[in-house]
Amino acid sequence: MDQIEEKIEIPSGFPLPELTIDDQGKVTSANIHIGEVFIYEGILGTDVFAITGYRGAEFRENATTGRYVSLERNNKSFRIYSYKMDPDKEEWTLLFRDVTSLEELRAKYIAERPCMVKVQIDNYDELIEAVRDAGGSNLSARIDSIVRSWSEDMKASVSRVNNNRYNIWVTQKYVESERFRKFEILDEVRKLETNADFPASLSIGVGLGGEDLEETEGYADAAIQLALGRGGDQAVINRANKMSYFGGKLQTVEKSNKGKSRIVGHALAQLILQAPRIFIMGHVHSDMDSFGSTLGIARLCMVNGKKPYIVIENPNESLETVYDQAKESEKYVMINCDRAIGLCESDSLVIVVDTHKKDMVQCPELLGISRKVVVIDHHRKADRGIEDPILIYMESYASSACEMVTEILQFTLQKKKQVEKLEAEALMAGIMVDSSFFSVRAGVRTFEAATWLRRQGADPTEVKRFLQEDWENVKIKSQALLGAEIGDSGVAIASLPGERGDAQLLCAQTADRLLSLRGVRASFACGTDSGHRTVVSARSLGEVNVQVIMEKLSGGGHLTNAAAQVNKPVEEVIGMIRTLTEETIK
Repeated sequence: MDQIEEKIEIPSGFPLPELTIDDQGKVTSANIHIGEVFIYEGILGTDVFAITGYRGAEFRENATTGRYVSLERNNKSFRIYSYKMDPDKEEWTLLFRDVTSLEELRAKYIAERPCMVKVQIDNYDELIEAVRDAGGSNLSARIDSIVRSWSEDMKASVSRVNNNRYNIWVTQKYVESERFRKFEILDEVRKLETNADFPASLSIGVGLGGEDLEETEGYADAAIQLALGRGGDQAVINRANKMSYFGGKLQTVEKSNKGKSRIVGHALAQLILQAPRIFIMGHVHSDMDSFGSTLGIARLCMVNGKKPYIVIENPNESLETVYDQAKESEKYVMINCDRAIGLCESDSLVIVVDTHKKDMVQCPELLGISRKVVVIDHHRKADRGIEDPILIYMESYASSACEMVTEILQFTLQKKKQVEKLEAEALMAGIMVDSSFFSVRAGVRTFEAATWLRRQGADPTEVKRFLQEDWENVKIKSQALLGAEIGDSGVAIASLPGERGDAQLLCAQTADRLLSLRGVRASFACGTDSGHRTVVSARSLGEVNVQVIMEKLSGGGHLTNAAAQVNKPVEEVIGMIRTLTEETIK
């Protein structure tokens, strides 16, 4: 990596390895000390790129900027400085400074830097309660033994904060070793026999790179919160706010207690009552879950005497039926981003649904204007989330944002039927789409939410009409399926022809269809949207963590259901997916 250092004035004839290159990058001369760098002879006339890995143009530029490049040869470390000794000659002199001792000292300093590791046993109360009759205390002791043995192997200092949490101080070299082994302790705990309906698992947050111990611990706190917010069973390394993820092989355990929905619902109702203006928005390229959620929150606002603004830009074809019906009803005020920016003030309430990423919302500018932002989302937590919301409700076990909004409505509406028929149907459509018609991440609470919406007047026939496809889309998906490739590892990849505004929906449906084929463990469907971006939908049966793969493409989602949008051609993205799946499956 190029770096800048104060230019060193080296007198002529100084005993450093030295060579000269011409404007073509060819070596024209070398002194007797160059053998300290290159053990082979006959370098005269050789292209400097062949022996250093850096092009002549780079050295010529460095002679002007004062940069140096690093080189490892003969178990030594060198910094190469460039000089133009004679302004009248097209020649550049390269001096090789031996910095082996300095690099060894730097490596030792980095290896011995203190790191903070926070470990938490996931779903501890539910786990111990579930196995109490079969020896819950014994399970706790076995997990404790694994954590302490792991700490001992790293020569770390460990303290048990409470029944399910540990604080560990360790040096960075052991963290790097665990990174290489991908935190095998996660697999070890997961393999424990529990006799419960779900396995034991850990969440691990690692903080490193802080200026002092307090900052390092702060990084660890952020990492463990991110690991828990993403559903647990994973390790997150926070290196000065740059995140790395490991594990995440288990589905998030559904909570049977709905107390949190009740608390959030009443808190949200109070915020709505106090707000002079309210803006509701989902993510860009809004889908049925996003739009259904906005209608559900709009109903909560209207019940509390407020008329909210629904911010939505260019709804895609998949929302055409429900969007037109909502607009024609004249019960909802739908505005674009520009108008929302003009109306929003610092004391306005902004409610974000179906995403928590600040760069994914319909109108990011509103987040900078308003001081009161609420987030309701069912995706696993990412590291570029909305900063400092006054209320956040994130549950990665939920099938959809519509399921979460439905529960909020259940606990906050006073009368039996205060939800409009269209709203109930839009919420049910969102649940059905995101759960692949109750086949993916559909828990008991998912069916309870759908049952409640049916009582509110949701007509399954109308819901089906919202989800109807046109014949052209069926033909496009058929072409993609016919051209799909299915590898020996059970990974299926398909690409949609052409460019379409509803490419994201078609990719999701194609990936779902691929996953239904025998022998397919994970499926990926790619297409180009109207913004010339490649959209990707990824699905799996749980053996392959598609969320981790999509995060490498700046996307995200869940272990079995994820997506991404990439500003690269489809062919290039497919190549990246092949590489990433091979690395993940290994």
